[in-house]
Amino acid sequence: MPALHTSDPHTEQHTERRRRWMGVLAKAAPDEVAAAWQRLAPKPAYELLRRPETGLVMVRGRTGGDGAPFNLGEMTVTRCSVRLEGGAVGHAWVAGRRADHAERAAVLDALMQDPARHAAVAPEIDRLEAAMATRRDRAAREAAATRVDFFTMVRGED
Repeated sequence: MPALHTSDPHTEQHTERRRRWMGVLAKAAPDEVAAAWQRLAPKPAYELLRRPETGLVMVRGRTGGDGAPFNLGEMTVTRCSVRLEGGAVGHAWVAGRRADHAERAAVLDALMQDPARHAAVAPEIDRLEAAMATRRDRAAREAAATRVDFFTMVRGED
């Protein structure tokens, strides 16, 4: 897994790292993001550029993963944008109606872009990612435990 260090924000490598941490913040459980927020000290001063607002997005799918795209349905999301005192801007889109989750994720995104605060926040992102991996592994084990293999026996009367 690539390191979360930031350098030039205009490189493809930086874009991929940011995509990764924004995905972690969006998919993490809201209570885990709140716990990461509580561990930050001191809390950063920031202004809301876009207050948390809830809306709908269209979810698209593909048959078999490569067929023609089709509209699967709508999903509720909450978005937010913030600016830190130092000028770093953070954005977040999270599933559901959790304004607090979106706001905290946007602030953490901005902090990850701030060279002075990045080192303090990166371990929190790693902790959130590890918790998600643990949940994913547990779900995979539970699903594997219910797996049934079917087979056909050949009858001798053809």
